[in-house]
Amino acid sequence: MAGPFKFKLQQVLDYRAQLEEQTKMVFAKAQQQYKQQVQLVEALRRRLEMQLQQLYATPTMTQADRWLAHNYIQALKQDIQNAEQRLLTYAQELTRARQQLIQRAQDRKLLDKLKEKQAQRYDHEEKLKEQHINDETATLRYQPPSF
Repeated sequence: MAGPFKFKLQQVLDYRAQLEEQTKMVFAKAQQQYKQQVQLVEALRRRLEMQLQQLYATPTMTQADRWLAHNYIQALKQDIQNAEQRLLTYAQELTRARQQLIQRAQDRKLLDKLKEKQAQRYDHEEKLKEQHINDETATLRYQPPSF
């Protein structure tokens, strides 16, 4: 009987698995950046809402305080706009990373299926060879009854 099954493309399969792992790490990093940016945008929006409430809640503000609050609100709005733009960029990066991860996973799975089919075929052929040897042995050992 021959040795155990050896997949001829094992190095390619290992390389594709390695690429998939690297892509998973890139995807996880992109996901983390996106989540952090979402939290930043939400925090800025909450701060803007609080500032607006504070501005309208205290009608006895001096002109200088009102000017400072107005400028602060404008700066917050600009910060929110910039943060949302970065959020859009991170969302695009996340989508690209997800698509690349899907592609890499499909490439690896394709080779996994090929390996599995070849292993099944190898096992089947080995069983047929063994059965053939057993049949030959049984034929050679057969002695018809003598009368």
